[in-house]
Amino acid sequence: MRSRIWSARGRPRGNHLPRPDARALQYLVQLSMKHQIDPTEFFNAFVHAWQNGKATCRGLTIQPRVRKDNRGIFLITKGDAVVAQFSLSEEILQVPNPLDRFDFLRETIREFSAIKDRKIHNVGKVNIEDLKAGMKGVSLSARVTEISRPKLVLTRLNEYALFANATLSDKNDTIKVPLWNKRIDTVSVNDRVQIDNARVTLFRGEKQLRIGRNGTLTVVAGSFSHAA
Repeated sequence: MRSRIWSARGRPRGNHLPRPDARALQYLVQLSMKHQIDPTEFFNAFVHAWQNGKATCRGLTIQPRVRKDNRGIFLITKGDAVVAQFSLSEEILQVPNPLDRFDFLRETIREFSAIKDRKIHNVGKVNIEDLKAGMKGVSLSARVTEISRPKLVLTRLNEYALFANATLSDKNDTIKVPLWNKRIDTVSVNDRVQIDNARVTLFRGEKQLRIGRNGTLTVVAGSFSHAA
């Protein structure tokens, strides 16, 4: 296993990064996918914001809110709405094109390019094995095979929420569906559910099916049936 090597200037070499920066860069790429922004262009906007106090990128505003211990906490907004908040180190902000230099990001970036080329929207009813990151308007029927133990988490908006992952399975594949707060209690293991108007995202390199405000999850067979 290759050890982590840092140059005299503190810049990372090879494919190793401190865990906070690795997670932050991966999340940055996922945000760029969500908002259909080229990842390198998005990262460069963070560099500009760090140097100048503020930057805009494709309708998003980026501001470094706190600078502490050679890290910056960035607030990303769209109009009056908060999109995200996370930190990057000063060292990674000085690395030219870091998204092209680390292997663990390349698969996510290739997926972004594929999404951009396919322009997937409102795909309708599909099987789990057919799901691709970037799909919207997804409908599918599957069985709940597992639900993780709910835990209390602090969201990026500094609010506490109850969270659990439900694993869905059809005849060929499985996928996780994040459940929040009251929705956790609406499903049980072995329920067959119908999901409509969901979207497919990547989280830490894994595809997930997310049900937003306009999506629905309905139990169609199980110990009870209802809509959520």
